[in-house]
Amino acid sequence: MKNTRNVKKYSFENIDFINSAFLVLTPILLLIFGALWIEIEGFNITVVAFSVITYILSGISITAGYHRLFAHKTYDSHPVVKILFLIFGATAFQNSVLKWASDHRQHHSKVDTNDDPYNINEGFFFAHMGWILLEKNSHVKERYAKDMMKDKLIMWQHNNYLAIAVVFGVILPIAICYLLTGGLYGAIAACLFRIVFVHHCTFFINSLCHCFGSRPYTDTNTAKDNWFMAFLTFGEGYHNFHHFFQTDFRNGIRWYHFDPTKWLINILSWARLASNLKVTSAKRILDAKLSMSIKRIENKSIFNQYQTEFDEIKLKIMEAFKEIENFKNELKTKKSNLDKLSLKLAKLKVQEAKKVLRIQLVLWQLSIQKVEQNYA
Repeated sequence: MKNTRNVKKYSFENIDFINSAFLVLTPILLLIFGALWIEIEGFNITVVAFSVITYILSGISITAGYHRLFAHKTYDSHPVVKILFLIFGATAFQNSVLKWASDHRQHHSKVDTNDDPYNINEGFFFAHMGWILLEKNSHVKERYAKDMMKDKLIMWQHNNYLAIAVVFGVILPIAICYLLTGGLYGAIAACLFRIVFVHHCTFFINSLCHCFGSRPYTDTNTAKDNWFMAFLTFGEGYHNFHHFFQTDFRNGIRWYHFDPTKWLINILSWARLASNLKVTSAKRILDAKLSMSIKRIENKSIFNQYQTEFDEIKLKIMEAFKEIENFKNELKTKKSNLDKLSLKLAKLKVQEAKKVLRIQLVLWQLSIQKVEQNYA
């Protein structure tokens, strides 16, 4: 996977020395001040709690703000929410949202090509953080940010990014933690922990989630679902889903998927601080999963013997699904006009259609297993 062109890329004239120094020095300083904190001031659970809280505020402002609100416009938010995301997002020290989102939009548009700013085909290190070290990647891609450049709040943050990041990301956290604990080394270590941890958790989505995991929805790009990374990035680990359905405000679509960013957006919606939450239709998602399960076995020689069987089952699945959707829509439209008996009958019809759908999905899986077992 690694590309030897990277050797030439990291030449003296190509390096962004500010970004490079920041990314190299912050982990080193974290180790130094962490050691001083333990050795001189002693372990303090308040320092740990403070670092975790600020990590959450900073990280979720990247996922819910920089990523799903600004870069992909998966929902609309109240101006107060936008301002909070812009402030706490800046504390992640990942540049202004204008720069961040323009890079990210280019990544989605040109994924896995030479025009992808963090192309995984250039190697794990390059996709993780190597691309940030290059001077050519230090500028806003205006082509991908024209709409954002018309937003006054976004431009306010962009023009004052460094001041916002330093005040809210360094000075205030250290001052507050010092007042709470009385230890300067611990306060500095807590601040550095937030910066370093948010950095590399975010970077792992660009690197690790393009190398390890599953591809249940599409194999048109290298993005993969990785449940472990979802725990570290507030739900961003479901990356295969996100690359195929990037306008969906969710990344984890099942109830058991760990996606705190989705939960936060839902809470904001209930509080009327977010609106127009975009959701991919369940039919599109199911169709993508069925298509991918077929792709995994269609190159097996025995597959042709089961082609008709798969076509028939898929037709029944989609018919059952359509019936469920029709019943649900009918219920929404006529619910207030239905008497109790009619309402109960309509609900029973929905339940029956769901049973049919579940049966057909089981038959689909059994057919997949038959092909795999007979081929083996």
